[in-house]
Amino acid sequence: MDVVGRIRDERVVVVLRSVADTASAVAAVMDAGLSVVEITLDRDEALRELEELGTRRDVCLLAGTVRAPEQVDAAVAAGAQAIVCPAFSGAVVARAHHHAVPVIPSALTTTEIEAAWRAGAALVKLFPARLGGPRYVADVLKPLPEVPLLCTGGVTVADATDYLEAGATAVGVALTDATATAAEIARIAAAVGRPDPGR
Repeated sequence: MDVVGRIRDERVVVVLRSVADTASAVAAVMDAGLSVVEITLDRDEALRELEELGTRRDVCLLAGTVRAPEQVDAAVAAGAQAIVCPAFSGAVVARAHHHAVPVIPSALTTTEIEAAWRAGAALVKLFPARLGGPRYVADVLKPLPEVPLLCTGGVTVADATDYLEAGATAVGVALTDATATAAEIARIAAAVGRPDPGR
């Protein structure tokens, strides 16, 4: 299954932002029955972490907070299997297509979402999702039903299911050092309906 198929199947991307021990966090993600992890490039260690985690064949690695074409080059060279952006940049989308990797640009309005989708986005990241909430997702998808939305930005364990029920293809839940615990990751898996691998 390719990375986009994995996102659609698992319905969640675990975003590791400012997590010191990414290897332990990824191990907890895998233990919870999940496999899609986004490493944000807003830290100096991010590319090294992608390289180290790239040796694992059981995890899908996304490079996040990608804002420039040269970051796409570096992320793909480090082992990223998809590119996630905090905005919509035609140059970044084109560079990801050059490398034949899926790209997930961000958008908020219907105009931005349509533009990102027509530019060749694999999914469109609705960001920040908290601004409109699940009701906004449902409203957006009425005129744009074929656009797969990855809702990120303020999505929590408490409301992840609401976004999915509103029609989101998947949600992105961000973790920090304070929240990247096995218990919290297990709660995320349960919130999106993943079976407990320990049972």
